[in-house]
This record gives sequence, structure tokens and C-alpha cells, in this order.
Amino acid sequence: MSIEDIQNEIIDEFSMFEDWEERYQYMIDLGKDLPLIDDQYKTDSNIIKGCQSKVWVHAEMQDDKIEFTADSDAIITKGIIAILIRVFSNQHPKDIINADMGFIDKIGLKEHLSPTRANGLVSMIKQLKMYAIAYQTQLK
Repeated sequence: MSIEDIQNEIIDEFSMFEDWEERYQYMIDLGKDLPLIDDQYKTDSNIIKGCQSKVWVHAEMQDDKIEFTADSDAIITKGIIAILIRVFSNQHPKDIINADMGFIDKIGLKEHLSPTRANGLVSMIKQLKMYAIAYQTQLK
């Protein structure tokens, strides 16, 4: 499934909910279903800088596609990273680097987060794309 297809799927899922209370609950549920990062990767070097909560992300290349795992110590943040990993995991680095993140505005996520969480969201996206850039350079 392409990044755009996954993003459209997420937009459809979020549009089913009446209000942001329900959407927050859905994000919490997504966070609970997040494939957990192995404890050996819960290190300072895997923490995303710029997040108020602790968010660990690990990336591995499998058959020219990146697989991400993550965890967070905050339930909403865990839901946010779960959405991003769903979009980016098992995708080619070039597709991750070039991905348009407009779906975040379409689901209204950024406007319903506190300023510190919104900054954290930007930091998460930046970090995931940095992993993609690093892996892309290895493919050349």
C-alpha cells in the first residue's frame, strides 16, 4: 500500500468520529496496538529530540524498505507516533522523504494538539524522514 493510500485510509477513519474526544480515544487505541520497540532500543540515542514526552523510534532496512518500531511514555504521544509509523513503515526511503504530510491537517491533528505536542509531532516527522535520508544514501 502506498503512503498516500494509507494516509487516505487514516483520513477516512478519523472522519467517522463526531468530535475530538472520540478521535483522541481512537489515537489512544492506535497507540495501544503499536508494535512495541524492543527494550534494547529504548536508549537516549533513539529518543526523538523536541518532544515533551519520551518517544523512542528504531528503524531497520528490510528489502529496500524501512520498518519502524516505537514507544512513548505518554498515551496521546504513543497514538501520534503509531499513526506516523503506520504511514511510513514498510515504505521505500525515497517515498518517505518525498511524502506530503498534508493528511495531518486534513484530520485536524495539529490544531487539536497543545503547542508542545504540535512541536513534538513536527520533531517526530523530521526524525522519521532523517532515518529515510540516512538509509537512502546507503542504497546509492
